[in-house]
Amino acid sequence: MPGERVGVLLANLGTPDNYDYWSMRRYLNEFLSDKRVIDYSAWIWQPLLQLVILTKRPFSSGHAYKSIWNHEAGESPLMTITKAQTEKIRTAMQNRYGDQVMVDFCMRYGNPSTKSKVRAMVDAGCTKILFFPLYPHYAGATSATANDQFFRALMEEKWQPTTRTVEPYFAHPKYIEALAQSIERAYAGMEKRPDILVCSYHGVPKRYLMEGDPYHCQCQKTTRLLKERLGWDDTEITTTFQSRFGPEEWLKPYTVEEVARLAETGKTNIAVCAPAFSADCIETLEEINEEIRESFEEAGGETFTYIPCLNDDDAHIDALSAVIGENLRGWLD
Repeated sequence: MPGERVGVLLANLGTPDNYDYWSMRRYLNEFLSDKRVIDYSAWIWQPLLQLVILTKRPFSSGHAYKSIWNHEAGESPLMTITKAQTEKIRTAMQNRYGDQVMVDFCMRYGNPSTKSKVRAMVDAGCTKILFFPLYPHYAGATSATANDQFFRALMEEKWQPTTRTVEPYFAHPKYIEALAQSIERAYAGMEKRPDILVCSYHGVPKRYLMEGDPYHCQCQKTTRLLKERLGWDDTEITTTFQSRFGPEEWLKPYTVEEVARLAETGKTNIAVCAPAFSADCIETLEEINEEIRESFEEAGGETFTYIPCLNDDDAHIDALSAVIGENLRGWLD
């Protein structure tokens, strides 16, 4: 039997294997069939999904993915960035713990699957696994469903490892510091200071908030802590929510509408960042930098600056490594 080790399994949302119709259909089917994401009755939702949505949406989503695809590596930007993050965190853990720790990543939807990576860690002798959903803020449709999939994978293990899941790090000082540094660097490189910084978070139905999901409150707190760290006034920063899907009301204000309103009221020079995303993906590279930008410019906006996610920035890796170290206490330290 292999020597005992501790596994650190990073988890992100997921990515299609390619942007062709069938790759997109497989990915979207898995994603949109998740009851944590769409909680409508299967009797209502599945016929609509299978017969209507999945006949059309793979084409439009595939076109969007093609526009941002890392063609050289043959993968989506999210995959490229997650690999880079994992490699840097692996190095940081090896420098601190040596060979006692194994670091890898999985995706909630698509490949590499959570199940395959749990199996690999068990085979490698990991008797303890720290599962780390790479979402700063908790939401049922992100952190919870990633944890659900992890627990399903554990159900298939004859000898289950001892496990821990990492709590949301939306207020962690090093995460806020990494965010602030990225904003300061971006502003330092601009000829003219933006009128306002829009912190655009991925949205969820407002009903989820009413049912007890803490996501909205955690997003608001991140913006407040970022504002305090930067030393700004309330007029210099705002919180919005993007990626609305379906007919019901989602968290407001909607980013796509708010940037247009800002342009119409004279704020024609804005910057947008996406604190809820640990890595740039389709929602940032295509939705923010193309669709939301277009809404702003059509309303009279002049300068739209998208500030990239923290990705594998050294300050971000330092923050994630600090969170991991805190959660490994008692196992290794």
